[in-house]
This record gives sequence, C-alpha cells and structure tokens, in this order.
Amino acid sequence: MSIGGVRIVLVEPAGALNVGSVARIMKNMGLGQLVLVKPQCDRHSEQARLMAVHAVDILERARQVDTMTEALQGCHRAIATTARSRSLPTQLESPRVALPWLLEENITSALIFGPEERGLSNLELNYAQKFVCIPANPEYPSLNLAQAVAVCAYELYQANLQQVDLQSSTPPSITNAPLDILEGYYEHLEQVLLEIDYLYPHTAAARMEKFRRIYNRANLSSEEVAMLRGILKKMQLAIALKNP
Repeated sequence: MSIGGVRIVLVEPAGALNVGSVARIMKNMGLGQLVLVKPQCDRHSEQARLMAVHAVDILERARQVDTMTEALQGCHRAIATTARSRSLPTQLESPRVALPWLLEENITSALIFGPEERGLSNLELNYAQKFVCIPANPEYPSLNLAQAVAVCAYELYQANLQQVDLQSSTPPSITNAPLDILEGYYEHLEQVLLEIDYLYPHTAAARMEKFRRIYNRANLSSEEVAMLRGILKKMQLAIALKNP
C-alpha cells in the first residue's frame, strides 16, 4: 500500500512518552517509518517502550539523524505541520485535504512534526512543500505531539483506503524530484544569483524562501531539475568567459 512509503519525522522530540505513543499510533494506522531529528529523549527507554505496547519494533527500527537533510534523504514530497502562518503568505491546509498528496505509489514522502514546546521553525518549514494545520477550537488549538500525529495518521489511513480502489484506473503522475536533489538545486541557484548580484548576502535567505515557494508549487521532476541546473552551469560558464 502507498501508505508504507510515508515517513513520520519528529524534530527534537522531548518526551519518551510521546515518542512511544507515536510508534503505537503509527502501527495502528499502517505506518512503519519513524525518523527522529536530534531527539531530546531516549526512544529505547522503559517509558517509550511501555507507551508503544506492541509497536516496540517501530521504535527499534527508527532512524536517529542530526539534520533535516538526512531525515528527508530519498523523499520526493514533504508536508510540515504548523499551527501558525509565517512571514510569507503560506496556504495552510487541513490534513484531510493535503495528506492524500503523500500517497503516490512508488515514492517516499515525509510528514514532519515539530518539537512539543515550539513547533517547527521557519528554517525547518522551508524543507516542506505543503503545510498542514489541524483545525481545532481557537480558544485552545494546541495539540499534544502524539495527538497531532494520531489525527494525521488517521487521515492518511482513510485516504489510503479510498485510493486503493482508484489506483488501477488512474494514469500515473509525474514523479517529483527527490528533496535532496531539490536542495542541491536551491544551493546552486543561490550561488549563481549571488555571483550576478541579483542576491546580496544580507537578503539572500528571504529571497530564496520566495524562490522555494515558486519551485515547490511546480512539483518538479528530476529531469526538470537537471535542465534548470544545466542553465545555471551555462550561466556560470558565460560569467567565467566574460571575466577571465
């Protein structure tokens, strides 16, 4: 099932109880890939294992990494959860609307959750192409980490059930470029734009956020990214010939 390709990414989780609960929820809903970015707790602790119950295998298989880039390596699509808007105009979607996008066959995708105390930072949100906000009572909209994962995992499971019968009659869509390939393109683009003085060091980060939004909406394939990088390489060659 396509739900098996969805990776749950927890950024700096602080509570072993939450991590164990997340593992149990994942197994309830058919999810098996758990990645922890700089966890502030021990996933092997007795607390985590007690909360996981029969999902200890997910805790044991979980990957622990130091960076978002490592967590998303090999992913083609990523959605981040957030309870707030950012400085840039960003469309926040409900889980029911957005999450089916992660269920394309034969790809790996990621659903990213932030630390319990602060949520995802702007820098961490930059790694995602879409953003989910769980609708809740505006007087107290903040959900516990495990609760947020439960809501999203349930919606993924329901969406997957609906898609199974449709996949045989639906033509395959274009596979998105892996996120690490996109990151390489963004780094290359920033380098070239700095070389031609379109960007300046003190404003580069803000401008590159806008470029990310544009390209992420386009859902580029690997071939399209390669074509764009080819243009950048030709630009750099032309600059070198003009300024020997």
